[in-house]
Amino acid sequence: MSAEKSLAIVIRTVDFSETSCIATLFTEDFGKITALAKGCKRPKSPFESALDVLTVSRIVFLHKKSDSLDLLTEAKVERRFRAGQKSTEHLYAGYYVAELLTQLTDHSDPHPELFHLADEILSQLNQFEAVAPLVLRFEMMLLRYLGQLPELTHCVETGEPIAERGRTPFGLLAGGVLSRRARSGHRQVIDVAVETLQLLSIYAAEDERWKRTEIPSRLAMEVRALVNRYLSHTLGKTPRLREYLQILSI
Repeated sequence: MSAEKSLAIVIRTVDFSETSCIATLFTEDFGKITALAKGCKRPKSPFESALDVLTVSRIVFLHKKSDSLDLLTEAKVERRFRAGQKSTEHLYAGYYVAELLTQLTDHSDPHPELFHLADEILSQLNQFEAVAPLVLRFEMMLLRYLGQLPELTHCVETGEPIAERGRTPFGLLAGGVLSRRARSGHRQVIDVAVETLQLLSIYAAEDERWKRTEIPSRLAMEVRALVNRYLSHTLGKTPRLREYLQILSI
């Protein structure tokens, strides 16, 4: 076994014994790992609060080649997530980020760009910035980085661009927008406003336009409904934090 070091976001912990826990961490260099932290619940544990969910910590762990759990030997706090002490909205948004990382990523599959995205979003939530755009930005870029982003501008079947206004079919099974003539024969198709797709395209782009683009109130419900349905389809189930996200201002 070799000792490895990385920056990590704690995304889940489960009790293992009276004094130990199993931590799931999304790391900068190794992707998602699951490691046993022996003695982490003792009063004078060397881990202190470094394994609290949403904490960003520098870790040292022994990586095992077999299917056994990795062994966490050291964790030092880099940044705590304190927003939850004052804002339930920001706490639930942070937990939602952790849930999507847990459910959509594979073990030992590095995505440093996704780590930096999650780290940035959690940092901004920690500063009490507006929840709705941060959540939407994370969702769309997560899908992009994992190769799950739906087609938002061109028909997935014919390749023709969608209209510049009005409404257009969107196929959940097809993986994105459909032209009117390509809609026939597809299942799980919904009609969405072109403006909604244009907004999602901005939030899914690898530039900073999303920071200057507000979510109009007239589109808010459709934006949230479409992203919710697509993520549930991608996951194969509804995210557990979904019911709490309903209270978020969007």
